[in-house]
Amino acid sequence: MRAWAVGRPGPVDTGPLVRVDRELPGPGPGQLRVDVTCCGVCRTDLHLAEGDLAPRRPLVVPGHEVVGRVAALGPGTGRFAVGDRVGVAWLGGTDGSCRFCRRGDENLCTAPVFTGWDVDGGYAEACLVDERFAHRLPDGVDDEHAAPLLCAGLIGYRALRLADVPPGGVLGVYGFGGSAHLTAQVALAQGLRVHVLTRGEHNRALARRLGADSVGDARDPPPEPLDGAVLFAPAGDLVPVALRALDRGGTLAVAGIWLSDVPPLVYADELFQERRLRSVTANTRRDAEEFLTLAARLGVRATTVPYPVDEAPRALADLAHGRFGGAAVLHAR
Repeated sequence: MRAWAVGRPGPVDTGPLVRVDRELPGPGPGQLRVDVTCCGVCRTDLHLAEGDLAPRRPLVVPGHEVVGRVAALGPGTGRFAVGDRVGVAWLGGTDGSCRFCRRGDENLCTAPVFTGWDVDGGYAEACLVDERFAHRLPDGVDDEHAAPLLCAGLIGYRALRLADVPPGGVLGVYGFGGSAHLTAQVALAQGLRVHVLTRGEHNRALARRLGADSVGDARDPPPEPLDGAVLFAPAGDLVPVALRALDRGGTLAVAGIWLSDVPPLVYADELFQERRLRSVTANTRRDAEEFLTLAARLGVRATTVPYPVDEAPRALADLAHGRFGGAAVLHAR
């Protein structure tokens, strides 16, 4: 099968993705082989290709917002049948026995497996997944629009919960790409006031179309104090900006896996009055079940830009340069 792999990590315009030919993988015990129909293009893929995240192994195939059909079953499987539609997300496995897994925090597992980083992902014709970590997808969402839900949607949902905005409260959203535009839809449907602070006219226009209460530059103060905020942009220098925008007791949740360095914080201006700063790490399978159900019920819909899988490098470059609003999705078939 043909796939894209991370060759020599570097700036996206230097061509870090390379074409590879692989044998069609055979599922081992407890695994499914999934024939990929669509795969979302996530900013984490960009961080991996550019070297912000060190590759876990050479020539890994990125992609962890995978939608496809079960094509083969490994020994001991039983949750799915050949032909079933499934989703494959970032969290691809845990040890199940560490102290974090035992207490229900599998996203903090000390020996996790991540799709498209530890094991090959969806920038390919097919991939393998531990069936315990495959997800059933809502019937009313087609493959292209389901793909971004599997990471952009999941991490945004977890970040929104951790931002701890009270009912009817005020949420700030810093950055407005694939994840943020899904999170904002959930927040608005739940009755929160949402202020989007971002750069790029594509993203600002999308925020206005989705009904944000205000849209401004990432460094502008919002029109009212925030009860909570989520930082999606991988820009550490926005952390103090967002903290200063919080009301007393507010929480800033940082949703990205990678963030540039955070400058020194001024305690009195940015943390005092019980303001909180916390990171968001991966997701649990329970997060996925809750969010996919909620997204279908609320009518959350990804704004997508389709690309053929042969143009994966262009999709990744367009993401890096902010050439579209919403989420890019590769079509493998």
